[in-house]
Amino acid sequence: FGATCTPSPPSNRYTTMSDEWDVKICCMGAGYVGGPTMAVIAKQCPKVRVCVVDLSQKQIDAWNSDNLPIYEPGLPEVVQKCRGRNLFFSTDIDNEINKADIVFISVNTPTKTQGIGAGRAANIKNCELCARKIAEVSTSDKIVVEKSTVPVRTAEAVSRVLKVNEKGLKFQVLSNPEFLAEGTAIDDLMKPDRVLIGGQQTPEGLAAAEKLVSVYANWVDRDNILTTNLWSSELSKLVANAFLAQRVSSINSISALCEATGADVSEISRAVGKDDRIGRRFLQASVGFGGSCFQKDILNLVYLCETYGLDECAAYWNQVILMNNYQKKRFSEKMVAKMFNTATGKKVAILGYAFKKDTGDVRETPSMFVVRDLLQEGAKIHVFDPQVKREDMWIEMDYTCGVNKDNTPGLEDAVTTCTDPYEACNGAHALAVLTEWDEFKAYDYEKIYASMSKPAFIFDGRNILDHDALRKIGFEVHAIGHPDPNEFDDL
Repeated sequence: FGATCTPSPPSNRYTTMSDEWDVKICCMGAGYVGGPTMAVIAKQCPKVRVCVVDLSQKQIDAWNSDNLPIYEPGLPEVVQKCRGRNLFFSTDIDNEINKADIVFISVNTPTKTQGIGAGRAANIKNCELCARKIAEVSTSDKIVVEKSTVPVRTAEAVSRVLKVNEKGLKFQVLSNPEFLAEGTAIDDLMKPDRVLIGGQQTPEGLAAAEKLVSVYANWVDRDNILTTNLWSSELSKLVANAFLAQRVSSINSISALCEATGADVSEISRAVGKDDRIGRRFLQASVGFGGSCFQKDILNLVYLCETYGLDECAAYWNQVILMNNYQKKRFSEKMVAKMFNTATGKKVAILGYAFKKDTGDVRETPSMFVVRDLLQEGAKIHVFDPQVKREDMWIEMDYTCGVNKDNTPGLEDAVTTCTDPYEACNGAHALAVLTEWDEFKAYDYEKIYASMSKPAFIFDGRNILDHDALRKIGFEVHAIGHPDPNEFDDL
């Protein structure tokens, strides 16, 4: 171990012979976390061999092509630079685990849908299966790293599975949670504000942590590499996401009060954010938070609190979820109310389906819940998003909302996906901005207004448009946390 990596390697120096490498890493799971994280490690450490493995041949084939399975700015350039040199993608799971020194577990840990803790507890089945596979195929001692977001004390279960191997092998389990934001993941990995590594506070555990520290230290200042005990590391990831989501729900609760009183939530965010004790980040009111992490991790935290009998703590954090659900529902209800209390048969353009800009991820996206509500109102929905695929929309709609073509007659006809935003808006009674894509701010809204039914409604769920300019064009504009000038004469 103790990788000594240089930032600018000679172009023809790399082979796959094992004795060429200071460290050999295998990552189990080729998803949103494993792929980008391993690509950056490979880029920054040319003497570290990195292989990402997955059961899905389709996923691995995509990673080995020019059409990567996930959209992330800057990711293709990193992968192209390293792939085939010291970065590999494979379905040969057993062989890659066996020859690795460090094995990362980076698999999905979804919220349980049935059984004890259903709807709140994280299902760590995939982590356990990875541990069993590592114990089964390994022929040498290894460091096993939890990269997945897991409940606190998951490492204890992983360690027990590894410990009972019949070959006398020794495994050290570390926690190394990710703190990535989709859309900026490559920058987050290249310039992290911290890297967190948790391990057992034993000589063997501390030595294992130091070996992983030595990999990150090739490009991360050691002052930004934090080492803790296992349980602090595991819990820190849940707490970080809970705190961020709490800020979103906090400002969204104020947005409702602003709309009722004539205050402007953007002005409040600016005023409050000037306080150094509070800061300005995550104080932008919106239709709500989405993504794979926030809701899942808070529900996990709620379940942990309940498990340890901390009912008041559980109720406190659960309120963050309840407020987020309220905000999404409130937005849908406001759309219908402003359109004369009916959306039946009306064309509604949805600009943005991803849960945030610069990603194609639709997991828990607020757009999905708004679309579901509008479907129930009988609206004809036309969706435009520059990165989201129709297939992914339906998969998530079915998984999270239970809406599919089998139980919802006419679903395919009721939702049209468009490749052009102007096509989506043509003839629409209303358009709703539900993702903060930068390009939405640059559209020709005079052209859009001319093509829409009148009165033409805009519902800005991200507060990214110039509302005064839109009203001058003729739109009736409604935005999160901004008072309606038709309802207040003293703004």
